[in-house]
Amino acid sequence: MFNKILIANRGEIALRVIRACKEMGVKSLAVYSVADKEALHTRVADGAICIGPAKSSDSYLNITSIISSMEVADAEAVHPGYGFLAENAAFAEACEKCGIKFIGPTSAVMKLMGNKIQAKKLAEELKVPVLQWSNSALATEKDALEVSKKIGFPVLIKAAAGGGGRGMKLVHTQAALAGAFNMARMEAIAAFGDGEVFIEKYCELPRHIEIQIMADEHGNVIHLGERECSIQRRHQKILEESPSMAVDPKLRHKMGEAAVRLAKAINYTNAGTVEFLLDKNKNFYFMEMNTRIQVEHPVTEMVTGTDIVKEQIRIAGGQRLSLKQKDVTFKGHSIECRVNAEDPRTFVPCPGKITELVIPGGLGVRIETALYCGYTVLPYYDNLLAKVVVHAQTRGEAIARMVRTLEEFHIGGIKTNIPLHLKILKDHDFIAGNIDIDFLSRFT
Repeated sequence: MFNKILIANRGEIALRVIRACKEMGVKSLAVYSVADKEALHTRVADGAICIGPAKSSDSYLNITSIISSMEVADAEAVHPGYGFLAENAAFAEACEKCGIKFIGPTSAVMKLMGNKIQAKKLAEELKVPVLQWSNSALATEKDALEVSKKIGFPVLIKAAAGGGGRGMKLVHTQAALAGAFNMARMEAIAAFGDGEVFIEKYCELPRHIEIQIMADEHGNVIHLGERECSIQRRHQKILEESPSMAVDPKLRHKMGEAAVRLAKAINYTNAGTVEFLLDKNKNFYFMEMNTRIQVEHPVTEMVTGTDIVKEQIRIAGGQRLSLKQKDVTFKGHSIECRVNAEDPRTFVPCPGKITELVIPGGLGVRIETALYCGYTVLPYYDNLLAKVVVHAQTRGEAIARMVRTLEEFHIGGIKTNIPLHLKILKDHDFIAGNIDIDFLSRFT
């Protein structure tokens, strides 16, 4: 096992990893920007090193600075969390060359699955269902038109290196295709430095279902069931739950088997998530693979009793998975609400100083946050304030527990999206489980 791990992140996920390290008897090293000097993760870790100015590109995305920090502090491994460098193959490769253990998959696997075109081709080869698509990148408007006519409108234009809805355009008619195609390419270049796009058939009102997989370095791969991630705003998840009301044991087995088959084919190691669309007829289609721990991993931990972060560290240390597929069981229901610093009506970010803070608790309540009274929410980074996670025996009880928990949660000095979450949780369609990825756009 490692003696010291550097956590190349900030906020609640940095704290999550630091706490796992402490429980495992592993020393933790935090990194921080100048603006984050007073951040909670710097106080909780066994040590902390400043890696640059407030701007992410000069600090949390500064590969040279992070690797230098590890060498100075004699850290043997790095946990990237999510966001920042978590899916950066160049960072993973730099760690490999420096003899530093990257707690995640290899850089080669990250490169492969980081390109949606390569990932979809691989899924097809493995007989994992995919939506009808262009089968390659599209260079011209003419190519895009020919493919769209063959597939049939509506279609989605997607960036090969995309994520978070950037470089993605829904096109309903032939007349709108050219403008959307060029816009998608420009957005992709601006966001990812890569203008490669492809086209796939648009799936009407699907659910977004993802499968959590774990794989060790000895060829063992398992899945930990599904997460329902359909409550989204502009392709950004805000509420997740496990299990999904749309997934029965038979479908869970089929989706889990497909995810494991994909992971085994690429010699995947560590934690990963295979994302699918699920249509109204319970047909599922591969979308992409996230080669990191997810923001919403706590709901899986709550229903399976598995500590995913500790499992990640053990795997990176060369140990075998602590459980086999037959050992994975699912108990109760868990919901996670992402509490953001934003106006609940306009969604405009609301950084500022926390003047009051009441953090809820009670049976089945888990709050993942780096907030404290007097802390200033910074404008430089993601506006996630806290992940509120609940667990109960049934979905109905979990919803009631979440409502009670959010009503107790008070963050003074800034606006948050807690009122929006409460509105969602009390909605008849949500309570009945009648949701899809467009639920929030109709709802708000």
